[in-house]
Amino acid sequence: MAATETTRMNPDPGAARPDLNLEKSLLSRIWQHRALYIAISPFYLLFAVFGLFPIGFSLYLAFHKWDGIGVMTYNGLNNFKYLLSDVEFWQAVGNTFMIWIYSTIPMLFFALIIAFLLHAPFVKFKTLFRVGYFLPNVTSIVAVAIIFGALFANNYGFLNYLLQSVGLPVVEWLNAPWGIKVAISSMVVWRWTGYNAVIYLAGLQSIPNTLYEAAKIDGASAIQSFFRITIPMLRPVILFTVITSTIGGMQLFTEPQILVGNDGGAGAAGMTIVLYLYRESFINNYFGYGAAVGWGMFLIIALFSIVNWKLVQGKSS
Repeated sequence: MAATETTRMNPDPGAARPDLNLEKSLLSRIWQHRALYIAISPFYLLFAVFGLFPIGFSLYLAFHKWDGIGVMTYNGLNNFKYLLSDVEFWQAVGNTFMIWIYSTIPMLFFALIIAFLLHAPFVKFKTLFRVGYFLPNVTSIVAVAIIFGALFANNYGFLNYLLQSVGLPVVEWLNAPWGIKVAISSMVVWRWTGYNAVIYLAGLQSIPNTLYEAAKIDGASAIQSFFRITIPMLRPVILFTVITSTIGGMQLFTEPQILVGNDGGAGAAGMTIVLYLYRESFINNYFGYGAAVGWGMFLIIALFSIVNWKLVQGKSS
């Protein structure tokens, strides 16, 4: 007993501390598998150079005034103070939210309907339909914007040709603020509906068929099964698509730039947040303020995503 107490009171001075042993063990395992770490190191090096460094530099740049060539001058919080009172920035925020509403609601609705039809047993050639619906997502967005520009053109657009053929007046889509938003939203819907439909289809395939069989035995119709089985079981997938659509919708750039130019078109109705960031940074050469706009956009996306998550989760609980 005394020997045990002596050992506890006087530990071996040569014994290493647990944290040192853990550190040596970790380093030894890394060295033991060094070939694997070397094999995956290019990704992390490229991510550090082209991912982490630009993020950190943009945060540093947001507190400075810089035209991209001259001397960088410390500006404190002035860029962010001006951002809060910038009318054009908040107009861009409003435009972005309106385009997001115009595009996301019909996009997710059509995607859910398409996925439900593709999951139905009576549909043939399902693989062909899946490829066809997903094809717009891998099409060049510049080419898509050019085609939609031809569709919505004021004078010789295909939509105006259809309107004239049935005796309706011509609509100057790209000269009206609402028309510009509709045109941009249409591009988003066309490009991302199939992508979300494939995701919904994967979620539908994970729902057990026994639930539908039991509902059919109980006399439930197809519509009742859709709203009481399909929708509740798909809530996690719907949450995912809402969050990703929010992030993508807040980052619209190519569509409005190709369609209406860097000024956002008539009344700056197509001026989105990213397009405004691009104009301030690379056209007006206000790189410090452009970085502040980028971080403002990050906060807006984060807050809006949290709100969407809370709403969808609240309905599912």
